[in-house]
Amino acid sequence: MRYKPEYKPQKRLELLSITGQIAKKNGFAATGVDGFMQAAGVTSGTFYSHFSSKQDLLKALVEYELQQSFNMWQSNPHDNAKDWINFELERYLSSSHLEHPEQGCVLPALASEVARADDCIKQTYEKELLRGHALFTQHLGCENKAWAMICQLVGAISISRAIHEPALQKSILEANKMLLQSYLDPAAA
Repeated sequence: MRYKPEYKPQKRLELLSITGQIAKKNGFAATGVDGFMQAAGVTSGTFYSHFSSKQDLLKALVEYELQQSFNMWQSNPHDNAKDWINFELERYLSSSHLEHPEQGCVLPALASEVARADDCIKQTYEKELLRGHALFTQHLGCENKAWAMICQLVGAISISRAIHEPALQKSILEANKMLLQSYLDPAAA
């Protein structure tokens, strides 16, 4: 059977989307190729027609997922810094993001796995993260504040996800919103 020329690139994006959801929810290392492909409804043979190895998948996944995060941050409808920041704080430090890692940002879910990966994957992660950092810097007017905000957001979600008690999870998210608002806008403190 012949496929249209756009089939293979579209199928690759579909595989990245599905494997990204599984990796963010269950962990990349904890899921085998068969598990990823089963979730995508295809055979392991299909995997090897798109990726040369599981590490190749991780590299592609990091690129794809960080692009998704970048697109989300770029879609923030606000132009002025204060509204842009508040929008991102509400969106990122939300119950939905906390409870549904498969639908959220890759940073809290896979940063520790990327830290254990090879240099090629780390370089891909760094390159894509720097694009997001540049966007945050543009809105915050300061590279250091951009790094602080990104790290605080990711850390708050990571720690909250490791907490059992929902009320404490919510307190952690709210405390970080308040801290970031006061740090980024001292007049709001």
